[in-house]
Amino acid sequence: MTLPVPSSSSKVNILPRDFGSLTRGLPPSVPVGTLFALGVNGGMSVAPDAQFPLIFGRSEPDVHVCVGADDPHVSRQHGHITRDHTRWVLHNVGRLPIRLSPSRLVLSGDWAELPTGYTPLFILGPRQEHLLEVRIAAPSPSAVPGAEYEAKTQGPKVWPLSPVEKLVLVCLGQRYVRNEPYPQPLTWAQVAAELSELQPEERWSERRAAHIVTNVRKRLSRSVRGLLEDEVPPPVGNTLNHNLIMELLISTTILKSDLDLLGD
Repeated sequence: MTLPVPSSSSKVNILPRDFGSLTRGLPPSVPVGTLFALGVNGGMSVAPDAQFPLIFGRSEPDVHVCVGADDPHVSRQHGHITRDHTRWVLHNVGRLPIRLSPSRLVLSGDWAELPTGYTPLFILGPRQEHLLEVRIAAPSPSAVPGAEYEAKTQGPKVWPLSPVEKLVLVCLGQRYVRNEPYPQPLTWAQVAAELSELQPEERWSERRAAHIVTNVRKRLSRSVRGLLEDEVPPPVGNTLNHNLIMELLISTTILKSDLDLLGD
């Protein structure tokens, strides 16, 4: 791809090296949909109607935003971000994959739509990951300036669970709560055995534990996707329980302190 050169138009602007992180937000006067991309040596902003493809990669003379300058595994022009109607699209034209989110890789030759707001992109080298910060300007909130600093902290939606449901789910997802590397849900046999030891007076079985968790998944599936078998590609395996545990952790329905239920 030939490197487009920024014109004197304000629709395409260079961000200096000392611009700071894009996590700090953007000025309120920035037009909605403006793309900001930032590497270690600076970056660029592109208005949504500029018709300007932003190119990033290792070779600083051949890109608009330099990423991974000291890593020969990163391609000279590793990717580009273009405007497609009302969305910004990331294209990976390099060899290494780009991590868009914890569960999403954009492989060589693939593309992905970028969400509004802040998105850290990582080029996954064999010895080092290289960060490209991206932020797409969103509509400014209508709140009174400064009011958010004094407002009461708002937490995510906590899902209601009965004491028995919470006990079973904490047992099922305890590896996640303990922050173990590469966690997986316990098997039903492991859940039944641990609960039987914890509550010998109860009749815990694999079937009972699975029935309780299935009911929770079905109840939450009205608002959360990925909890039903027809919503995930086969083989399903542990995916449904994994998705359920992640939702309960992200929503703070289950906390680290809940390990007390298991006697920890």
